Amino acid sequence: MQWSLILLFLMAQCCFIDCQLYQFHYINQNKTWTEAQQYCREKHTDLATVTNMKDMKRLINISAGYKTAAWIGLYDQTNGTRTWFWSLPELEFNESETNWNPGEPSDKGIHGSENCGAVYQDLKWVDDGCQKTKYFLCYDETNKTHKYHLIEDMKTWLKAQSYCREKHTDLISGTKQLQDEEVKKLMISPSDYTHIGLFRDTWRWSDGNSFSFRHWNNDFNYPQSNSGQCAMTVFNDGGRWKNVSCAERKPFICYDDKVILIKENKTWKDALTYCRDHHDDLVTITNMDDQRWIQEKVKNASTPFVWLGLRFNCFKNIWFWVCKEKISYQNSTSAGWMNNCNTSGAMQAGGEHRWFQRNDTEELNFICSKV
Repeated sequence: MQWSLILLFLMAQCCFIDCQLYQFHYINQNKTWTEAQQYCREKHTDLATVTNMKDMKRLINISAGYKTAAWIGLYDQTNGTRTWFWSLPELEFNESETNWNPGEPSDKGIHGSENCGAVYQDLKWVDDGCQKTKYFLCYDETNKTHKYHLIEDMKTWLKAQSYCREKHTDLISGTKQLQDEEVKKLMISPSDYTHIGLFRDTWRWSDGNSFSFRHWNNDFNYPQSNSGQCAMTVFNDGGRWKNVSCAERKPFICYDDKVILIKENKTWKDALTYCRDHHDDLVTITNMDDQRWIQEKVKNASTPFVWLGLRFNCFKNIWFWVCKEKISYQNSTSAGWMNNCNTSGAMQAGGEHRWFQRNDTEELNFICSKV
């Protein structure tokens, strides 16, 4: 019997000196977006993928005071398929878990495409124009008593998102949040549709990752129409993004990936040996940001689970990371794990990417950290 871990990650001391699974590099050379992409792929991993506001702060810090703009790895697919995303970066949009109002999404906006989500009192979803001003719902992960806030101030979707990220955590996102009883009580008063953290676009990351984070310039409700299909971050505008012609020549930001998926089937111990012989170690996950980064990797696995650097010591009755740092997790009975010898931790390659305990002798793909 397999036991799912309710907590997505266990707190541990970081095994990496800089505690980052990827590193950014500001390249002060003027190149077109395509030339910059080629340079990054040859000398690093790819043009920068930005996953959240923490990444934005890192980008601003490494710009070393340059008051200019730099390419990042976001580009607009020509005639690409629009894809729905949640504004909260850690959540993935699941087509099988939706609550659309009958006939929605309709995409029948008078002034153009309807690319942002809203709800009425019954919390059924509709698509609507991002430029329309509405009340909006914020989510606050730090406030355990009042996680959700109805902001009775008319704003466009983008400005509502900016407000929520500055004052709280983000726009309310995900079916679980939208089904919360606290949200249902808040929605008694609005007499019109209210913005939620649902949007769709054709923009994609150069490295193929599906992260939903966007940080467009606040002067616009969306990337400027017909202004260009490549994104740059503007440092003297708080790092906000603008879309311009890919043929313009600018500095750019690359990243180095510090983890790698090994699509070979090995037991946990053989995977550990491989990582230490060829790279650094089996990967350690210390926070939700790490979890999301690893989730993107394991989607490409050829086995249903992927080994992590998480091991059970049956003599000391603790779970620990192979970097030798003891985790602060107490006996795992409450989370549904059994403390068996010859047991290690693995992540689901699909679904919610939860952690499971698996027998060490199973042969699975695995994730190595790199020096």
